[in-house]
Amino acid sequence: MELATVTSKGQVTIPSVIRRKLDLKTGSKLLFFEDGEKVVIKKNDPEAALEAIQSVLAPLAAEQGILTDDDVMMLVKEYRSRKKIK
Repeated sequence: MELATVTSKGQVTIPSVIRRKLDLKTGSKLLFFEDGEKVVIKKNDPEAALEAIQSVLAPLAAEQGILTDDDVMMLVKEYRSRKKIK
């Protein structure tokens, strides 16, 4: 466990142990996920970005009845066919 302090500008210095473990360099991008009372921070990479999108869109998709990969592929095909017509 590492400890950091939030500054008056809302900035936090990521402890060096964590920076090395995640290979964070100057300019690295991070993703923040809320999970109840916790915040999860991940290095931004394609897999993490897709995970973030999935966590936001999954409940919305379920409300629309989009539950399987086949449902998603059908929507993609429909969208692409509409774009070709225009």
